[in-house]
Amino acid sequence: MTQKQDILTLDDIKQLVDSFYTRVRADELLGPIFEERIKENWERHLNIMYNFWQTVLLGERTYQGSPGMKHITLPVGEEHFERWLSIFYKTVDELFTGEKAAEAKWRAERMAEMFSDKIAHFKKNRGAIL
Repeated sequence: MTQKQDILTLDDIKQLVDSFYTRVRADELLGPIFEERIKENWERHLNIMYNFWQTVLLGERTYQGSPGMKHITLPVGEEHFERWLSIFYKTVDELFTGEKAAEAKWRAERMAEMFSDKIAHFKKNRGAIL
């Protein structure tokens, strides 16, 4: 077995993203939601995710976007975010170790909190955007 390393390169980012989304797509709770939203655009979505995590974790400015509006109308609740985080943590922990791996999990927590709050606000206020 090879020793785990930290997330240091674009290839590491791709391994993380590909492994994570393979699990998400197979998940009975999350898979149908992602499939309905992304449809046949998985290659595009994965490339966006590579750029996002490359920017966030490696400081290489490859992502430019505003993810909030794409997520705010998703039919999800707290249980979906808990499952998403669980799968993300498991994927990171199985593949990597180190400061960037820990940062990836921390950033995923912050994103889940932010999206959960925005979606809840959107639902509560009948579509009002923060």
